[in-house]
Amino acid sequence: MYDAIVIGVGGVGSAALYHLAKRGASVLGLDRFEPGHDRGSSHGRTRIIRQAYFEHPDYVPLLLRAYDLWNELGERRGRTLLHEIGLLQIGPPDGPVVQGVLASALRHGLDVERLSAAQIAQRFPAFAGAEDGAEDTTGVFEPRAGYLDVEQCVVAHADEARKLGALIETGDGVHGYRREPGQIVVDTSGGQLTAARLVITAGPWAGDFLADLKIPLVVRRKPTYWYRIDEPRFQADQGCPAFLFETADGVFYGLPAVDEFGLKAAEHSGGATVIDPLAVDRSLDIADRDRVERFLAKHLPGAEQRRGEHAVCMYTLTPDEHFIVDCHPDDPRIVFAAGLSGHGFKFSGVLGEALADLALDGRTDLPIGFLALSRPALRSDPAGR
Repeated sequence: MYDAIVIGVGGVGSAALYHLAKRGASVLGLDRFEPGHDRGSSHGRTRIIRQAYFEHPDYVPLLLRAYDLWNELGERRGRTLLHEIGLLQIGPPDGPVVQGVLASALRHGLDVERLSAAQIAQRFPAFAGAEDGAEDTTGVFEPRAGYLDVEQCVVAHADEARKLGALIETGDGVHGYRREPGQIVVDTSGGQLTAARLVITAGPWAGDFLADLKIPLVVRRKPTYWYRIDEPRFQADQGCPAFLFETADGVFYGLPAVDEFGLKAAEHSGGATVIDPLAVDRSLDIADRDRVERFLAKHLPGAEQRRGEHAVCMYTLTPDEHFIVDCHPDDPRIVFAAGLSGHGFKFSGVLGEALADLALDGRTDLPIGFLALSRPALRSDPAGR
């Protein structure tokens, strides 16, 4: 019998496996696919990472720990996984993005710079379109933001966990689990497995494994597009930062050209509802691409002209779009992270560490209280009763 079984070895699951093994636990990771796969929510070559978090200032302490852990993991691997190229976030001066960034920066003493539309266009030539509606647009630049090599991060956690004695089994589906005295039994298509504790990090499949908790999770289809770019103004090594725009048409984000795939762009808002994550439509959706290209044509003119690859991942959204990281209320032997809501990958390392603490100690010193299952926004009764 294992000390712990981890269901789902994606972004957070691979990190939980690593931290459990690092603490000396005998641990098994289960996933239908090999670590670093493109079937869930942790792929697409890159993910933005930032500290001045507009979603809520309470995320910032977790991010500061996450930066340390990503750099530590990179040192173990002998390669850089976190690249600090800066992030430019643009929107209305009174909008949630700009105001949220400034609030987090003020509370935690983070380095951000406020820029007018004219200053943005002068300093970052890729964003010449920022001068459109200059009186209604402002920007905040965070120099310590950047991006993570997403698949390489997952593989790094999985490989380092294996070096520490963890096992990973792939190819079999996990059908469920049951609680028994002294053990938890996990049913897979390859047979039954037992552990003292269970960690659920199943991404878009989390709702199936946590069905008894009746968490209102919604899975959405999220396409991403790349554009082949030769011009220096769109190159990361020429000073172009990552970007996020709050616009009247939605929230869009992307990365400059950091490799041969070129500039990356996608819409953070919207997305079609996914019923079966295994059957999500991965074909090119022209309407989705057109929305992204209209954004590029207005705000990064010229970037949209040479189309490249596209990919599809999934967001698993909670009602308030904040994560859930907690123990099962009926059985503290079961811990989970769910509903990362399209902004969770950057936290993978620190969430994995928190889950290892919860599984082995029943508590953690990491400040995750605001992500608890018991918060009012997750109650089935809208009145909060």
